[in-house]
This record gives sequence, C-alpha cells and structure tokens, in this order.
Amino acid sequence: MEWHLFTIGKPSLSYARDGYETYAKRIQRWARIHHQPLRKSQQIEESNQLLSKSTGMLRIALDERGESLTTRQWSERIRDLHDRNVGSRRFAFLVGGADGHTEELCQSADAVWSLSSLTLQHELALVVLAEQIYRVHSLWEGMPYHRD
Repeated sequence: MEWHLFTIGKPSLSYARDGYETYAKRIQRWARIHHQPLRKSQQIEESNQLLSKSTGMLRIALDERGESLTTRQWSERIRDLHDRNVGSRRFAFLVGGADGHTEELCQSADAVWSLSSLTLQHELALVVLAEQIYRVHSLWEGMPYHRD
C-alpha cells in the first residue's frame, strides 16, 4: 500500500514536522508514505493542484463537512476501497488550504471524510492524519496500539 498526503502549504511549525516524521517512520515498516506540500493560492487553484497531483490514485478528501468515522470504520473503509479498486494500491489524502475544498474536488473524490467536526489547521491535520494511518496499520497487524 502506498499513502500520498497532499497538503496546501509546507509545515512551518516544528511540532507538525516532527509529528509527521514520527508516524511516517513507524508506517514505513508496512507501507510507503509520502507527504507533498503544494503551493498556497486561491481555493480553485489549490483544488486543481490537489486533483492534478492525485490523478490515478484513490482520493480521500479531508473536510470538516465529510463523513465522520471511527478508526475501526476508517480501517474497514480503506480496506473496502482497496478491494473494490483492485490494482490501485495508492491512496491520496487531500488536505485543503484555509478555504477548504471546492465542491468539484469533493465530487471527484472517492470519499470525503472528516478528521473532526472542529476545523483543524492544516499542519495539525497532517499530524492527525499520519497518526490515524499508523493506527489503521496497527489494527491490521493486530498490534495493541489501538484500544476501543
């Protein structure tokens, strides 16, 4: 499995860089993970960049208005998306800028999920996302990291 995390803007806060790197290292024992920050711009241009960079991947847009799932549901949905799209092992998580995603991007995504009903700053969203991907892998591997 290969994870691509596309965000608008680079993490400038040290906690975000460190947090992402911590979970990325842990994930690498099971899968490839890549973070690609994209240029800040107008909302429509940001959405176009996210769509362009994620062409050919299973797209999951992260948006506060998206479907709210538990970690176990994330695990099941990712497995289901993977199984329904045989041959595509590349997932793209799309994290928008300050104005979020356009409706076109949300409609083009394979899923629109929420990390929280709160609006999360994009650097914090990157860390939360990486941790959740690690948590999903730990569930699949039967590790005791996740507790219900």
